[in-house]
Amino acid sequence: MASLEPIAVSAPPGRGRIAWRRYFSNPLLVTGTAIMSVVALLALLAPWTTSYDPYSIETLNRLQPPSGEHLFGTDQLGRDVFTRVVYGIRVSLLVGASVTAIAGAIGLLVGLASAYSPVCDHIFMRICDGLYAFPSILLAISIVAIMGPQTGNVILALTIVYIPSIARIVRSAALVVQEKTFIEGLRAQGAGVFRIMGLHMLPNVLSPLIVQASFVFAVSILTEASLSFLGAGIPAPEPSLGNLLLDGKNVIFKAWWMTVFPGVFIILMILGLNLLGDGLRDFLDPGAGSNNRFAKRKKAVRRRRRRSD
Repeated sequence: MASLEPIAVSAPPGRGRIAWRRYFSNPLLVTGTAIMSVVALLALLAPWTTSYDPYSIETLNRLQPPSGEHLFGTDQLGRDVFTRVVYGIRVSLLVGASVTAIAGAIGLLVGLASAYSPVCDHIFMRICDGLYAFPSILLAISIVAIMGPQTGNVILALTIVYIPSIARIVRSAALVVQEKTFIEGLRAQGAGVFRIMGLHMLPNVLSPLIVQASFVFAVSILTEASLSFLGAGIPAPEPSLGNLLLDGKNVIFKAWWMTVFPGVFIILMILGLNLLGDGLRDFLDPGAGSNNRFAKRKKAVRRRRRRSD
Protein backbone atom coordinates (compact mmCIF):
# COMPACT_ATOMS: atom_id res chain seq x y z
CA MET A 1 0.00 0.00 0.00
CA ALA A 2 1.45 3.34 -1.06
CA SER A 3 2.37 5.73 1.72
CA LEU A 4 0.49 8.98 1.92
CA GLU A 5 2.80 11.97 1.73
CA PRO A 6 1.69 15.43 2.89
CA ILE A 7 0.94 17.85 0.10
CA ALA A 8 2.75 21.16 0.38
CA VAL A 9 0.32 24.04 0.19
CA SER A 10 1.78 27.42 -0.67
CA ALA A 11 0.61 30.32 1.44
CA PRO A 12 -1.48 32.95 -0.33
CA PRO A 13 0.35 36.18 -1.11
CA GLY A 14 -0.02 38.93 1.44
CA ARG A 15 -1.69 42.26 0.90
CA GLY A 16 1.62 44.02 0.44
CA ARG A 17 2.71 41.65 -2.31
CA ILE A 18 -0.65 41.95 -4.07
CA ALA A 19 -0.43 45.73 -3.88
CA TRP A 20 3.07 45.68 -5.41
CA ARG A 21 1.86 43.41 -8.20
CA ARG A 22 -0.98 45.75 -8.97
CA TYR A 23 1.40 48.69 -8.87
CA PHE A 24 3.87 47.23 -11.36
CA SER A 25 1.05 46.01 -13.61
CA ASN A 26 -0.15 49.62 -13.96
CA PRO A 27 2.10 51.30 -16.59
CA LEU A 28 0.55 54.74 -16.06
CA LEU A 29 1.29 54.72 -12.34
CA VAL A 30 4.83 53.39 -12.79
CA THR A 31 5.67 55.91 -15.51
CA GLY A 32 4.20 58.86 -13.60
CA THR A 33 6.04 57.86 -10.42
CA ALA A 34 9.33 57.51 -12.30
CA ILE A 35 9.03 60.92 -13.97
CA MET A 36 8.09 62.75 -10.80
CA SER A 37 10.77 60.95 -8.77
CA VAL A 38 13.50 62.06 -11.17
CA VAL A 39 12.20 65.64 -11.23
CA ALA A 40 11.85 65.77 -7.43
CA LEU A 41 15.35 64.38 -6.88
CA LEU A 42 16.76 66.89 -9.34
CA ALA A 43 15.09 69.71 -7.40
CA LEU A 44 16.01 68.43 -3.93
CA LEU A 45 19.65 67.86 -4.88
CA ALA A 46 19.92 71.25 -6.62
CA PRO A 47 22.89 72.51 -4.52
CA TRP A 48 24.82 69.33 -5.38
CA THR A 49 23.57 69.03 -8.97
CA THR A 50 25.18 72.27 -10.12
CA SER A 51 28.07 74.38 -8.92
CA TYR A 52 26.73 77.71 -10.22
CA ASP A 53 24.80 80.34 -8.31
CA PRO A 54 21.36 80.98 -9.84
CA TYR A 55 21.69 84.70 -9.05
CA SER A 56 25.30 85.38 -10.08
CA ILE A 57 25.65 87.67 -13.13
CA GLU A 58 28.49 87.23 -15.62
CA THR A 59 27.97 89.57 -18.54
CA LEU A 60 31.00 88.19 -20.38
CA ASN A 61 29.23 84.83 -20.76
CA ARG A 62 25.83 86.15 -21.84
CA LEU A 63 23.75 84.12 -24.33
CA GLN A 64 26.23 81.24 -24.55
CA PRO A 65 24.80 78.14 -26.31
CA PRO A 66 24.62 74.76 -24.53
CA SER A 67 28.07 73.28 -23.96
CA GLY A 68 29.99 71.07 -21.57
CA GLU A 69 30.51 73.99 -19.22
CA HIS A 70 26.89 75.20 -19.37
CA LEU A 71 24.55 72.30 -20.14
CA PHE A 72 21.56 74.51 -20.98
CA GLY A 73 23.56 77.58 -22.00
CA THR A 74 23.39 81.00 -20.36
CA ASP A 75 20.83 83.80 -20.37
CA GLN A 76 21.13 87.48 -21.27
CA LEU A 77 22.85 88.22 -17.92
CA GLY A 78 25.30 85.33 -18.13
CA ARG A 79 23.49 83.18 -15.56
CA ASP A 80 23.58 79.40 -16.00
CA VAL A 81 20.21 78.30 -17.39
CA PHE A 82 20.49 74.73 -16.06
CA THR A 83 20.98 76.05 -12.53
CA ARG A 84 18.03 78.39 -12.81
CA VAL A 85 15.85 75.63 -14.28
CA VAL A 86 16.70 73.28 -11.41
CA TYR A 87 15.92 75.93 -8.79
CA GLY A 88 12.82 76.90 -10.77
CA ILE A 89 11.59 73.30 -10.52
CA ARG A 90 12.04 73.54 -6.75
CA VAL A 91 9.86 76.66 -6.65
CA SER A 92 7.19 75.03 -8.84
CA LEU A 93 7.06 71.91 -6.68
CA LEU A 94 6.90 74.04 -3.52
CA VAL A 95 3.97 76.05 -4.87
CA GLY A 96 2.17 72.97 -6.20
CA ALA A 97 2.62 70.94 -3.02
CA SER A 98 1.56 73.83 -0.77
CA VAL A 99 -1.55 74.59 -2.83
CA THR A 100 -2.50 70.91 -2.97
CA ALA A 101 -2.06 70.37 0.77
CA ILE A 102 -3.94 73.49 1.90
CA ALA A 103 -6.69 73.30 -0.72
CA GLY A 104 -7.05 69.56 -0.08
CA ALA A 105 -7.48 69.99 3.66
CA ILE A 106 -9.96 72.87 3.37
CA GLY A 107 -11.82 71.26 0.46
CA LEU A 108 -12.11 68.02 2.44
CA LEU A 109 -13.70 69.79 5.42
CA VAL A 110 -16.01 71.85 3.20
CA GLY A 111 -17.09 68.81 1.18
CA LEU A 112 -17.82 66.66 4.23
CA ALA A 113 -19.72 69.45 5.97
CA SER A 114 -21.74 70.17 2.81
CA ALA A 115 -22.69 66.53 2.41
CA TYR A 116 -23.71 66.12 6.04
CA SER A 117 -25.52 69.40 6.71
CA PRO A 118 -28.03 70.96 4.26
CA VAL A 119 -27.40 74.40 5.78
CA CYS A 120 -23.65 74.15 5.18
CA ASP A 121 -24.37 72.77 1.74
CA HIS A 122 -26.34 75.86 0.70
CA ILE A 123 -23.73 78.25 2.10
CA PHE A 124 -20.52 76.56 0.94
CA MET A 125 -21.74 75.43 -2.46
CA ARG A 126 -23.08 78.89 -3.33
CA ILE A 127 -19.65 80.32 -2.49
CA CYS A 128 -18.06 77.67 -4.70
CA ASP A 129 -20.48 78.54 -7.50
CA GLY A 130 -19.47 82.18 -7.18
CA LEU A 131 -15.78 81.28 -7.44
CA TYR A 132 -16.53 79.05 -10.42
CA ALA A 133 -18.07 82.02 -12.22
CA PHE A 134 -14.57 83.47 -12.76
CA PRO A 135 -11.93 81.78 -14.95
CA SER A 136 -9.22 80.37 -12.72
CA ILE A 137 -6.35 82.31 -14.27
CA LEU A 138 -8.23 85.63 -14.09
CA LEU A 139 -9.25 85.05 -10.49
CA ALA A 140 -5.66 84.19 -9.54
CA ILE A 141 -4.34 87.30 -11.32
CA SER A 142 -6.89 89.49 -9.52
CA ILE A 143 -5.98 88.14 -6.09
CA VAL A 144 -2.23 88.44 -6.70
CA ALA A 145 -2.67 91.97 -8.11
CA ILE A 146 -4.49 93.02 -4.93
CA MET A 147 -2.07 91.36 -2.48
CA GLY A 148 1.18 91.78 -4.41
CA PRO A 149 3.40 89.40 -6.44
CA GLN A 150 5.01 87.23 -3.76
CA THR A 151 5.40 83.50 -3.38
CA GLY A 152 3.07 83.32 -0.38
CA ASN A 153 0.42 85.40 -2.15
CA VAL A 154 0.62 83.16 -5.23
CA ILE A 155 0.08 80.10 -3.02
CA LEU A 156 -2.88 81.78 -1.30
CA ALA A 157 -4.43 82.83 -4.60
CA LEU A 158 -4.15 79.37 -6.16
CA THR A 159 -5.49 77.79 -2.97
CA ILE A 160 -8.63 79.94 -3.16
CA VAL A 161 -9.01 79.10 -6.85
CA TYR A 162 -8.81 75.30 -6.45
CA ILE A 163 -10.69 74.74 -3.19
CA PRO A 164 -14.10 74.51 -4.99
CA SER A 165 -13.01 71.68 -7.31
CA ILE A 166 -11.80 69.55 -4.40
CA ALA A 167 -14.83 70.40 -2.27
CA ARG A 168 -17.22 69.32 -5.04
CA ILE A 169 -15.43 66.00 -5.54
CA VAL A 170 -15.46 65.25 -1.80
CA ARG A 171 -19.10 66.31 -1.49
CA SER A 172 -20.18 64.01 -4.34
CA ALA A 173 -18.37 61.02 -2.85
CA ALA A 174 -19.65 61.79 0.65
CA LEU A 175 -23.26 62.04 -0.55
CA VAL A 176 -23.00 58.53 -1.99
CA VAL A 177 -21.66 57.21 1.32
CA GLN A 178 -24.29 59.07 3.31
CA GLU A 179 -27.06 57.12 1.58
CA LYS A 180 -25.65 53.79 2.71
CA THR A 181 -27.58 51.70 5.19
CA PHE A 182 -24.84 51.57 7.82
CA ILE A 183 -24.86 55.38 8.09
CA GLU A 184 -28.57 55.29 8.88
CA GLY A 185 -27.85 52.58 11.43
CA LEU A 186 -25.18 54.69 13.09
CA ARG A 187 -27.57 57.63 13.33
CA ALA A 188 -30.23 55.39 14.84
CA GLN A 189 -27.71 54.25 17.46
CA GLY A 190 -27.02 57.85 18.40
CA ALA A 191 -23.58 58.24 16.81
CA GLY A 192 -22.28 61.80 16.79
CA VAL A 193 -21.40 63.98 13.83
CA PHE A 194 -17.64 63.67 14.25
CA ARG A 195 -17.81 59.90 14.58
CA ILE A 196 -19.83 59.50 11.39
CA MET A 197 -17.79 61.99 9.39
CA GLY A 198 -14.37 61.07 10.75
CA LEU A 199 -14.56 57.30 11.08
CA HIS A 200 -16.95 56.30 8.30
CA MET A 201 -17.33 59.03 5.67
CA LEU A 202 -13.72 60.21 5.59
CA PRO A 203 -12.12 56.84 4.65
CA ASN A 204 -14.58 56.43 1.78
CA VAL A 205 -13.77 59.79 0.18
CA LEU A 206 -9.97 59.53 0.37
CA SER A 207 -9.62 57.73 -2.97
CA PRO A 208 -11.27 60.43 -5.13
CA LEU A 209 -9.58 63.09 -3.00
CA ILE A 210 -6.11 61.68 -3.70
CA VAL A 211 -6.79 61.45 -7.43
CA GLN A 212 -8.16 64.98 -7.59
CA ALA A 213 -5.21 66.26 -5.54
CA SER A 214 -2.76 64.95 -8.14
CA PHE A 215 -4.56 66.89 -10.88
CA VAL A 216 -4.70 70.02 -8.72
CA PHE A 217 -0.95 69.67 -8.21
CA ALA A 218 -0.41 69.66 -11.98
CA VAL A 219 -2.77 72.55 -12.68
CA SER A 220 -1.21 74.60 -9.85
CA ILE A 221 2.25 74.24 -11.41
CA LEU A 222 0.91 75.25 -14.81
CA THR A 223 -1.03 78.22 -13.42
CA GLU A 224 1.96 79.44 -11.40
CA ALA A 225 4.10 79.31 -14.54
CA SER A 226 1.42 81.22 -16.42
CA LEU A 227 1.22 83.90 -13.72
CA SER A 228 5.01 84.29 -13.66
CA PHE A 229 5.09 84.49 -17.45
CA LEU A 230 2.50 87.27 -17.33
CA GLY A 231 4.48 89.11 -14.65
CA ALA A 232 1.95 88.49 -11.88
CA GLY A 233 3.57 85.49 -10.21
CA ILE A 234 6.92 84.82 -8.57
CA PRO A 235 8.88 88.12 -8.70
CA ALA A 236 12.28 88.34 -10.41
CA PRO A 237 15.10 87.52 -9.88
CA GLU A 238 13.65 84.45 -8.11
CA PRO A 239 14.17 81.51 -10.49
CA SER A 240 10.80 80.28 -11.69
CA LEU A 241 10.00 78.35 -14.84
CA GLY A 242 7.51 81.03 -15.82
CA ASN A 243 10.11 83.76 -15.27
CA LEU A 244 12.59 81.83 -17.42
CA LEU A 245 10.05 81.64 -20.24
CA LEU A 246 9.43 85.37 -19.88
CA ASP A 247 13.16 86.11 -20.06
CA GLY A 248 13.59 83.94 -23.12
CA LYS A 249 10.62 85.37 -24.99
CA ASN A 250 12.48 88.44 -26.23
CA VAL A 251 15.54 86.49 -27.43
CA ILE A 252 13.81 83.32 -28.60
CA PHE A 253 15.36 83.51 -32.08
CA LYS A 254 18.87 84.23 -30.72
CA ALA A 255 18.84 81.96 -27.67
CA TRP A 256 16.27 79.20 -28.18
CA TRP A 257 17.59 77.26 -25.17
CA MET A 258 16.21 79.85 -22.75
CA THR A 259 12.68 78.91 -23.79
CA VAL A 260 12.96 75.26 -24.79
CA PHE A 261 14.48 73.76 -21.63
CA PRO A 262 12.09 75.41 -19.10
CA GLY A 263 9.16 74.49 -21.33
CA VAL A 264 10.33 70.87 -21.55
CA PHE A 265 10.47 70.54 -17.78
CA ILE A 266 7.02 72.10 -17.40
CA ILE A 267 5.68 69.53 -19.87
CA LEU A 268 7.46 66.71 -18.03
CA MET A 269 6.00 67.68 -14.66
CA ILE A 270 2.47 68.08 -16.04
CA LEU A 271 2.74 64.79 -17.93
CA GLY A 272 4.11 62.94 -14.91
CA LEU A 273 1.42 64.25 -12.57
CA ASN A 274 -1.38 63.46 -15.03
CA LEU A 275 -0.07 59.94 -15.54
CA LEU A 276 0.25 59.59 -11.78
CA GLY A 277 -3.34 60.75 -11.30
CA ASP A 278 -4.70 58.35 -13.93
CA GLY A 279 -2.64 55.53 -12.48
CA LEU A 280 -3.83 56.25 -8.93
CA ARG A 281 -7.43 56.24 -10.14
CA ASP A 282 -6.94 52.80 -11.69
CA PHE A 283 -4.98 51.55 -8.68
CA LEU A 284 -7.56 52.67 -6.13
CA ASP A 285 -10.49 51.54 -8.31
CA PRO A 286 -9.36 48.38 -10.14
CA GLY A 287 -12.76 47.84 -11.77
CA ALA A 288 -12.62 51.04 -13.83
CA GLY A 289 -10.28 52.97 -16.05
CA SER A 290 -7.35 51.93 -18.16
CA ASN A 291 -6.24 49.24 -15.71
CA ASN A 292 -9.43 47.36 -16.48
CA ARG A 293 -8.76 47.81 -20.20
CA PHE A 294 -5.26 46.37 -19.81
CA ALA A 295 -6.69 43.38 -17.96
CA LYS A 296 -9.22 42.80 -20.75
CA ARG A 297 -6.46 42.96 -23.35
CA LYS A 298 -4.43 40.37 -21.46
CA LYS A 299 -7.45 38.06 -21.29
CA ALA A 300 -8.08 38.51 -25.01
CA VAL A 301 -4.46 37.64 -25.80
CA ARG A 302 -4.67 34.52 -23.63
CA ARG A 303 -7.85 33.42 -25.40
CA ARG A 304 -6.21 33.83 -28.80
CA ARG A 305 -3.22 31.79 -27.70
CA ARG A 306 -5.48 29.01 -26.43
CA ARG A 307 -7.41 28.94 -29.69
CA SER A 308 -4.20 28.82 -31.73
CA ASP A 309 -2.90 25.96 -29.60
